[in-house]
Amino acid sequence: MKIETIIPDSAFEQIPALARRLEELGFDGLAQPELKHHPFVALALAAPVTQRLTLATSVAIAFPRSPMVVAYQAHDLQRLSRGRFVLGLGTQVKGHIERRFSTTWDSPGPRLREYVLALRAIWKTWQTGEPLDFQGRFYRFSLMTPEFDPGPIPYHPIPIEIAAVNAYNARLAGEIGDGLRVHPMTTPEYLRDVLWPLVREGAARSGRDLRGFRMVGGGFIATGAGESEVRTAREQARYRIAFYASTRTYLPVLEHHGWAELNPKLRRLIAENRWDQLASVIPDEVLDAFCISGTYDTIAKRVRERLEGLVDVLHVAPPADPLRPDERYLAAIAELKSITPASAMHGNDS
Repeated sequence: MKIETIIPDSAFEQIPALARRLEELGFDGLAQPELKHHPFVALALAAPVTQRLTLATSVAIAFPRSPMVVAYQAHDLQRLSRGRFVLGLGTQVKGHIERRFSTTWDSPGPRLREYVLALRAIWKTWQTGEPLDFQGRFYRFSLMTPEFDPGPIPYHPIPIEIAAVNAYNARLAGEIGDGLRVHPMTTPEYLRDVLWPLVREGAARSGRDLRGFRMVGGGFIATGAGESEVRTAREQARYRIAFYASTRTYLPVLEHHGWAELNPKLRRLIAENRWDQLASVIPDEVLDAFCISGTYDTIAKRVRERLEGLVDVLHVAPPADPLRPDERYLAAIAELKSITPASAMHGNDS
């Protein structure tokens, strides 16, 4: 099992040293979300000072950016990291796309499919010099002059991992993606019963095997040195689960477990601006389905019981103090890395 983490929310000046330190501690990758900061910036600061970490956007929001813009950013990061960059792409949800980014929300699944194909067409032009001619429903690219062509790189192709909860995007990941980045609002049962079958269905559509395909993620992990720290982490996860469960996007996961009634309850609380009461709607049964809990001494065993053979890359929070990490934390990371990944059980040699 590969273990990835996140660069803590720090001053940009601190990112190079933090990235080096996380690599020294044995992590396999860094995965930066698009929340308060631009994920490409953090990874650009980490790339030159690290040697083996995979550097992934987890995920960059596609639709506010032209595929051409992302093509340049990914191409530069792949060159800067010497082939260690992974482009994680996601759609976000309608409210954010329209009201936060002020851009178009229209047929998000088909649009994302075309987005990925457009990226690969642009990169192919830069690699081979052949004319750029991509004609789609949402995107059209037909101009690339020498002044704007960065030329080929030795680190090609650039992997694209698609974020998915719904059926269309999960099939899309299997059809044309290099991996699926699983949202934390996912249970091991949903992974096994829904996402993997959809990925295989998508792969069958395009006549491909899943060699090299990565299933990334696997829900929330609440851990700490002692039970009090675990309880604190569990309550933080409970609130995040409530927040996501209030969004219709994640309703399929709730429906799979028979918990669809949670969504309207949470939506009513938000409509009444009662944010501090969201977590109270999530009972322990639901929390335990989405969140694997345990101290540093027990967490690897519990993850193994629930996720062995289901994922290839597990996301774990960084140590509270990367300069002086708890030795039990480091031992837990080492034990997590010994868990059998999905590739060993599903034939996707990643």
